[in-house]
Formats: sequence, structure tokens, C-alpha cells
Amino acid sequence: MTEPDKSKPVKVCCVAPKAYPIFNPQVGDYFGGAEVDLYYLAIELAKDKDFQVSFIVADYGQPAVEIWEGVTVIRTVDFTKSPVGGAWRVWKGLARADADIYLFKTASPGGPLIALFCKVHKRLYGYRAASSQECDGTYIRKHRLLGPAFAWSLRQAKILFTQNAVDAENLSAGMGLHAHTIPNGHPLPPLNQQKRDTILWVGRDAEVKRPRRFLELARKMPDRQFTMICQSLNHDRNYADLMAEAAEVKNLQFISHVPFDRIERYFERALVFVNTSEWEGFPNTFIQACMCATPILSLNVNPDGFLDKYGCGFCCKGDSRQLIDLLRFLLQENRYIDFGRKAREYAEQNHDIAAIAEKYKHLLCEIQ
Repeated sequence: MTEPDKSKPVKVCCVAPKAYPIFNPQVGDYFGGAEVDLYYLAIELAKDKDFQVSFIVADYGQPAVEIWEGVTVIRTVDFTKSPVGGAWRVWKGLARADADIYLFKTASPGGPLIALFCKVHKRLYGYRAASSQECDGTYIRKHRLLGPAFAWSLRQAKILFTQNAVDAENLSAGMGLHAHTIPNGHPLPPLNQQKRDTILWVGRDAEVKRPRRFLELARKMPDRQFTMICQSLNHDRNYADLMAEAAEVKNLQFISHVPFDRIERYFERALVFVNTSEWEGFPNTFIQACMCATPILSLNVNPDGFLDKYGCGFCCKGDSRQLIDLLRFLLQENRYIDFGRKAREYAEQNHDIAAIAEKYKHLLCEIQ
């Protein structure tokens, strides 16, 4: 890195309790895009001798402290026990990390807790927005108690990050806060060409993801094969109903879980990746699709208009009727190939984790 040498490394602690299954794939539990984002950043920062990186995770039965890929992983909260006790375990874990800067992502009670720890112990708090609703005021308005606490934590942050420029603009307009826009970063291995034979959906069973829209799409195109990889957070009745509905769609394969280190194989096989979410920040699945040269067909989500700007695919602007029309357009005359090529070029130019980490290094050193 280009920053001046220091006598001591910058100590950075990332906090994402549900990220441990990414470090240790033998723990087959749920995690999301926020965890993936901080995981990739942590292991990339840890490669630099000028940074010392720790990571706060939940209790999955692992040792209290482990080293994974150069990152010190600290066990804290047990989700099966009291939230108050869990908060105390996180607080102790933060103290054990003894970092200069603590980074957190996703609106939750964890944000105010970490911000308070940093205020009490005179450490630096950094927050990275996970969705558009955290930046446009929607989350604050929807949560009567946690909303104001979240807003307070944002104002305590020494540095803020967003995944796209619109989110940064909304934070500035709504709260007068400045945020740095840095895309999510991923390792970009050489493209592994596979025979493409399916239309893919990847996500969890949250209502905001609108998974049933994908089932509707598959029913309307019985001559094509569809694959749905849908994890559940709690395997409730809604998930059981979704699985039952999916089983009735003869041209759809429903998969409840794929290990993190194998998910890219499905993107490599996909003709098109479909996203049906109402809103997101910048889905990691978009990056996974692009890095595998798979075009994106999105119902609503199009951060900073990148699908149009870079020719990576299409956004239907909420019109579900366009899903089938644009999907057919991409499949006709193998147009998906050219869109996929542009998607890969976009990923290489914008989401290489090595380049992304350099941006963080510069900013994290700057606030010291």
C-alpha cells in the first residue's frame, strides 16, 4: 500500500455475528450478503502487514478464539440464549479485539451497541449501509424504538460507507451525513466456462425477496429449466409452503442450501440470473452473476442504473410482465452470451476485492 509506514499496524475489527459459517464451511448455517462483504474485506486486509484484523462472530460451538486466513475470529453471542446476555458477550468480544476501528454492516441492535462501545472506549466506529432503506429514512420511520437508536449510531460513526451513489446521496439529503461509496468486493478467479442450461434464482425466503415471483416465471416458461436456491432463516410454515409450491413446478429444481464455496458452480451454469427483490443495497449475487459472465434480469433492483450503463442485463422497474418478455429476449439468438461478456467486464473493472481493499486502506488510515 502507498500509506506511510507506521510503527504499529492499524487494528481493524469487523463485526458480523452470522459470518462464522463462511470462515468454517463445516458449519452449515445461514448467512447473508452483509456477512460475505465483510468476510472478503477482512481476509484481504489481513494480507497487508500494516493491518491487524479481527472478526466478531456468534457462538457456533467453536473455540473462543481462532485464526482463519490471517484473521483473528472471536466467539461471542449465543443466539439461543438471552439477548441481554448476548449483548454483554458481544461487548466483551469488542474489548478483547482491542481494535482502533470497528466496522459494522446492517441495521440492527448491534449498530447502537458497537457505537456506544466506541464512544465509551474512545475508539472509531465505521458503518457500511446494507440496503437502500437504511439510507432513505425508511428503516428509521418503520422502527419506533430501534429507528432513533440506529440514527444515533449513524451520527456517531467516524466514517460511513454505502454500496452505491444513490444511497450516499440519500444519507446526505436526509441526515446531512457524508458517506464514501465503495462497491462490494469479490475475488475474481479466471472464468470457468460451463454448459449453460438453467435460469437461476438465489436468495433467502424473506418477503422482501419475493421468491414466489420466480415460481410464477417458471410456470410461464415450461419449456425452460429453472433452478431456485432458497435458504431459510428459521424454516417456518411459510418456507414449508414455498417448498410445497416449488415442488409442483415440474421444470424447477428447488435447493434449500448450497455451501458457500460451491455456489459459483450454479452461476456458471446459468443462462440468466433473476432477482425479484423489492429493494436491496447492492446484492452480492449480482456480483457473483457478473463474475461468472451471467446476465442479470432484475424486477426492481438496479443500483445506480448499472445494468443499463454497463449492459449487464435489464431491470423491469417493477413490471412483472416484463420479466418473461425480457427473459425470452435474452434467450433468443443466444443474446445472453454478449450480455454475460459485458457483465464479466463490469465485474473486473468494479468489484475486484484487491482494488476495493486499497480504497478502504486509504480511508481507514486517513481517519486515524
